[in-house]
Formats: sequence, C-alpha cells, structure tokens
Amino acid sequence: MIDLRSFSAPVRVLGFLLLMLTLSRTALIAWYWGRVAPTDGVLFILLQGLRFDVVLMGMLIGPAMLAAPWVTGHRYGGPVLRCYLVVVTMFVLWVELGTIPYIDQYDVRPNYIYIEYLKYPREVLTMLVVSYGTLMLLMGLATIAGGLLAWRWSRSALQTPVQKRLPGALILSPFVLIMILAMVRSTLDHHPVNPSTVAFTTDSMVNQLALSSPYTLIYAIYEQQRDSRDGAVSYGRMDDDDVLRIVVENAGLADVVDLDSETPTMHMQTATRRLDRPKNLVIILEESMGAEFVGSLGGKNLTPNFDALADDGIWFEQLYATGTRSVRGIEAIISGFPPTSRRSAVKLAETQRGFFTIASLLQAQGYETSFIYGGSAHFDNMRRFFLNNGFQTVIDQDDFEDPGFTSTWGVSDEDLFQRAHEYFTGKGNKPFFSLVFSSSNHKPFEVPAGKVEPRSGPGGARETAVAYADYALGEFLKMARSSGYYQNTVFLVVSDHNSRVKSAHLVPVKQFHIPGVILGSGIKPRRVPGITSQVDLLPTLLSLMGVDSRHPAIGYDLTRPEYYLGAGRAQMQFHSLQAWMVPGKVVMLQHKLPMQSYIYEFGGSLKPDPEPDHALMQQALAHSLYPNVMIRKKAYRPQNYKPVELLPGDD
Repeated sequence: MIDLRSFSAPVRVLGFLLLMLTLSRTALIAWYWGRVAPTDGVLFILLQGLRFDVVLMGMLIGPAMLAAPWVTGHRYGGPVLRCYLVVVTMFVLWVELGTIPYIDQYDVRPNYIYIEYLKYPREVLTMLVVSYGTLMLLMGLATIAGGLLAWRWSRSALQTPVQKRLPGALILSPFVLIMILAMVRSTLDHHPVNPSTVAFTTDSMVNQLALSSPYTLIYAIYEQQRDSRDGAVSYGRMDDDDVLRIVVENAGLADVVDLDSETPTMHMQTATRRLDRPKNLVIILEESMGAEFVGSLGGKNLTPNFDALADDGIWFEQLYATGTRSVRGIEAIISGFPPTSRRSAVKLAETQRGFFTIASLLQAQGYETSFIYGGSAHFDNMRRFFLNNGFQTVIDQDDFEDPGFTSTWGVSDEDLFQRAHEYFTGKGNKPFFSLVFSSSNHKPFEVPAGKVEPRSGPGGARETAVAYADYALGEFLKMARSSGYYQNTVFLVVSDHNSRVKSAHLVPVKQFHIPGVILGSGIKPRRVPGITSQVDLLPTLLSLMGVDSRHPAIGYDLTRPEYYLGAGRAQMQFHSLQAWMVPGKVVMLQHKLPMQSYIYEFGGSLKPDPEPDHALMQQALAHSLYPNVMIRKKAYRPQNYKPVELLPGDD
C-alpha cells in the first residue's frame, strides 16, 4: 500500500527552504545592486538560483525523502527523520544568513576558509562578536525560529500511521531515487552542473549570487576532498615536462638547471653584492597593508612612516601579492613559491617537512632563524610549518610577559616590535634571520588608545588600525637605526596581502597591489617601476645580503641589470581563480572554463583582448600547474635534502 503522506515532512521543509533561499537571493541582488545592474543578469540569477537551490535540496532533503516511506511512524526512525530535518534547516539558514558579512570580508560566498577558521574558535568568535555582534544575534534567533518551524512541520514523521510499509516503500524508493539524482545533476549532460554553469559575467561575486551559501560551502568541501585525493584544481592540461620547460625558460634558468633531476629548478645563485661578511635579515610582514592606504603608491595618506621609506631603500612601485591571505604571502616571501590552486603550502601535508624556505637555506649557513608573532603561531598551521622547515625558534603570544595591549589577534604591534628589538639586540655578532609578523591591522581593528588620531566614518576603524600599524613600524625603525645590529642587517618591509580584495572582475588585479621596500646600510635607494611579484623578493634579498646559495626558487634577482626595472610578470590566486599578468595583458584561468585574455594598464580596468596571445596563455597555464607538479614530485626542497614519509600528525 502506497501512502504519500509519509513525504509530508520533507516536502514542507523543502518548500520552506526554497522560499527562504529565494528571498535571500533577492535581498542580495538588492544589496549589491551596484554590481548586479551592469550585468543585466537579474533574471538569470533568479532562475539559475532556483535551479541550484533544487540541486541543494536534492543533496540535503533528498536523503530524507528517500528514507521517509521506510521510517515515517516508526518508533525510532520517525524521531531521527524529524531531527535530521531540523538540523538541515538550521544549517541552511545559518550559513545563508551569514552571506553578507562573509562577502564583505572575502568577496565570495562561503568557501573552505569557512571550515578552516572553525579550528580557531577563540580568535574567530571574538572577531565575529566584536564586528557583527547584533547581526550574529539576529542570525541566531532566525536560525532557531526556522528550526522550530521545521520541528513543527515534521511532526507528521511521528504521527502518520503507516500500514504495510514495506511494499509501498519498495515501490516508491526507485522513483524517489531517480528524482533525487535528477535534482542533484540538473542536466542530461555528461557532467552535472557546477559553479562554472553560472559564470555569465566577469564579476565572480555576482556569478555566485546564482548559487546559495550552503551550496558553495558544500562544494568547497567536496573540492577540498578531491584536492587531497587527486592533487589540485586544474585550469587545463599540460605534460609535466612542458610545464617545467616553460617555467624555467621564463625564469631564465634553462641553461643552469637539470630538468631530469629530482630537483629540476635547483640552481646556483651568486650574489651580486660582495661583502666581507653576509648581512643579517629581518623580514617585517605587515598584515593587510594594501597599496590603497599608502600615499606614495596613490592611496590614502595613512602611512607616513612607510611612505618615508620610499627614498631610503629599494622601493617597489608595482609589487603584487600572490594571494589574499597571510599564508599566501608567507609561502611566496620566505619560500619564493608561486600560489598553488590548492591550499597554501603552509598548510599542505606534503610540505610540512623538507620544503625549501630561506630559513632552511640560512640555517645551513650558520644563521640563527626565528619567527616572531604577536598572536598564536598555531594559527594557519604556521608553527608546524616553520619549525619543520628551517625556523629554529618561534616566539608568539604566550611568550610575551605583561604586554601593554592585547587584542583579539594577539599583542599590539608595539609589543611585538619591542620584543623583536630586544631579541635582535641579544644576538650580538651571531648572524640571524627573523620573520616578524604584525597583527594589529586585522579585523576587528583593536588598537591602543592615544597612539594615533582615530578616524571616523564607515572605514574609520580599519583606517585607525592602519595608521597605528604604521606608527608602530616607525617606532621600531627608530629603535633599529640606533641599535648595534642595524649596520649588519638587511630589512624587508612588505605586506602579506591587501585588505579587501573585491571588484567586478574575475580577479581584481588592482587590489593585489601592495607596498614593499628593502633597506639597510649600504643599500642604494632606488625605485623599481615595473611589475614585480612577492616571489622575486627572496632571490633579491639573498643578493643584497651577499649570500651565495643553491636553491629551487624561480623568482628574479632584481639587483641584476636585466631585472633592474622589475620582474615583468606576476601570478595571483583569487579563491578558485588565477591570473597571470605581464605588461599590458592579463590572462585569467578558471576551473572547467576556457582561459580569457584581457588588456590591462596599471591602475586601469580590464578590457577584453581582441588578439589573445596563445604563447602567453600557455605560459600562464604552465605557471598555474608548476606549484602542484613540484609538490607532487617533492622537488621543491633545500639542497641535499632527502624526502621522508610523514606519519599522520607528525610534527
């Protein structure tokens, strides 16, 4: 006997969630109307949105519909079904309602970062409460209300009597399964629909409005699992040999490397600066210090101390970050490693031992190496990666006694720099390298009072934090210049990434622009006007330090005459997208979509390229695949290092 009443509970919840997702999408279209209107895509977004909401319902409500004929009215199965529907409802509402603050931070719907940050509840929850306290409260209340409605509507899972359940369930189950598969696939094509289906404009955020946040989160988890299993998201196919050949030719290394060796990019770099004694190295990594804040780079006049360095050292006028997160900047600056289409090398299991860093290189040459951070070094897996790859000492928040000010993300930049200064002073004549990572310029932008003039307006808190970070940097440089270690040290001051990377383009190239300067005793001030990437900083620093070395990094030594005006290319990762930029052109790479070429002039906007350069596109593809090839082959390692297999959880 077939009893369709058993489907009452899942169908009601399904209808409710479809309505809520449609209302949310409509609200998002209105909220971001300034970016939606130019695309003329409102109808497309709404129709495709409904389509992908049905896909989501197939994934989440489908199992409940499949189980309903079997468990409705059952003593144990009925309550389980009811609880499942409540949990699904609350999950969908909570994730979807948090879309606007997430887009405000990352310019995409929730992705795998959403999951990663669950590992750091103290920092993240404190930041959310401080920044979005009222909204979080409203989200919580709305989610609970939705859960209560689902609880009420799913009462039929307990009350509906089911007679002769087995024959009806056997008849219905194949039809329900076919319906669920049709919902999830949403097409008769060979491959089911995926986010590339809704890529109708160059604004990736607007494209994602046709999806839902629960869908993008689930899809990100799926991609991450596939990443772990298969290696990486790919933008196209190319033989490993061709990848390596194109990359080393572009890096000018074709005549000095052995592509058939286990370390195909390993080469000798002879420093262009000859010194009686190699210099120490201090890298100051400034959190979220985008060019938009730096007056010397055309931004707001919030960084007078940073601006003053433009005439004191080697100043980069077109330096580009490789990504939008701190770990991207870290992998590029200390390893010279381009951005992968996977997670950063700082987090990958394959790179937790024997991965090349400037710390491992300098440690082998007798340097004492350290990482100094005002927050928790466990965040983003930094401690593990650093200690396993050449950093001998890690100093973080737990090592500060009686700091003057502590925020959500750790001690203030002043406390950080004071500790770093004391540490360097204590080194005496011992050669040292240290990475010093600031954190004050991080949401929710908590800084000590009375240090800088507070800014007002919508971005006032952020601008105040930028001004404070610059103030703390200036105070440190005053201490350093009067110290005994200054004359023997090369300093790099650089940002990890910009603050808010978002725009109507697939990859907002302009917002990857960051400040950077190298200074120290004997370094002749000059400006580097051309396109430069964070990966070029490592070989440049080695030359300025007077360090001869063998390493696998493919960045350019900008002290050499042929690169004196800049590297001439930059590679950028923006979520699942990547860009390859050379003077006048940018190639965009997207998963499961053809590459696109654009005309681009510094500070301008992207325009479709009427004459795409096939060779440039092959160059872009090769560089997008190169990091994954090197990780898979365990080929990006220090000289003379022999790979070992890591045990689960091995530190």
